[in-house]
Amino acid sequence: MGTVKWIGGLLGWVSGGPIGALLGYLFGAIVESSIDVTRKLLEGPSSSSSGRSTTSSSGPRGDSTTRNYSATEQRNSFFISLLVLSSAVIRADGRTLSSELNVVRDFIRRNFGEGAVDDAMRILNELNGKNVDVYSVGGQVAAYMNYSQRLQLFHYLVQIATADGDFNASEKSVLEAVGRAIRLNQSDVDSVIAMFYKDKQSAYAVLEISPSATDDEVKSAYRRMAMKNHPDKVATLGPEVQKAAAEKFRAIQEAYETIKKERGIS
Repeated sequence: MGTVKWIGGLLGWVSGGPIGALLGYLFGAIVESSIDVTRKLLEGPSSSSSGRSTTSSSGPRGDSTTRNYSATEQRNSFFISLLVLSSAVIRADGRTLSSELNVVRDFIRRNFGEGAVDDAMRILNELNGKNVDVYSVGGQVAAYMNYSQRLQLFHYLVQIATADGDFNASEKSVLEAVGRAIRLNQSDVDSVIAMFYKDKQSAYAVLEISPSATDDEVKSAYRRMAMKNHPDKVATLGPEVQKAAAEKFRAIQEAYETIKKERGIS
C-alpha cells in the first residue's frame, strides 16, 4: 500500500468524507500503478446504481451497514478516520502536545513505514487548522465501518488523549461526542475509557457491569466482552491493528481476573 494512495485518501476525506476518501485512494492508485479506474469508480461506495450487493455488519444494535470492501480499502478507511478524528481529540484541551502527536506518528510509522510519517504529520497539521465536525465525520464512519472496527478506532483515540497522562473534562467531552457520533453504545465508551483510568471501579466498568453484579453476571459479562472484542474481529485491518485489539482483549481479561481475585471466584 503506497504512500500516494493513503495521502490521496486523506485529502479526499477532508473534502468529501469516505466517498471522497475512496476517490482519493483511486486517484493515488493511478499514480502508483495501472488499474481499471473506471470499473472501480462505477462500483463506488454506493451500490444502488450498480446493483451490487452489500454486506451488513451490525453492532450490538444493528446500526451500521457497510459495503463489502476489500481488506486494503478497509485499512485505508480506518487509518483515514483515525487521522481526521485524532485532530479533534488532540485539540480538545486547546493544546497540541508532542506526546499526543507521537502516538499518531508511531502508528503511521508502524503501518506505513518511516517514509510516510512526515507527510502524515503535515496533513495532520493542516487538519488541526480546521474545525472538524465530529458528528458529521462520525456519521460517515458509522456508515462505512463495522462495529468492531469503530470500537478499535475509539480505543486509539482514547490512547491519544491519554498520552500526556492528563485526562481533563474537555478531552473526555470530545471523546464521548466521538463515541456517540460513531454510534458506539455508551457502555462501550465507558469500558474503553476505564481501560486507561484505573480505580476501584474501573475493572467493573471495563466489563460494563456495576460492582453490585452477581458472580454469575460477572462471568456472563466477561464472556460477552471477550466475544465482542476478540482480535479476530478486526483481522482485515492488518496485524498492527489486530495487535492493538489483542492488548484491549488482555485488558478485559485482567479486569476479570481482578474481580475474580477480589471476590474469590474460582
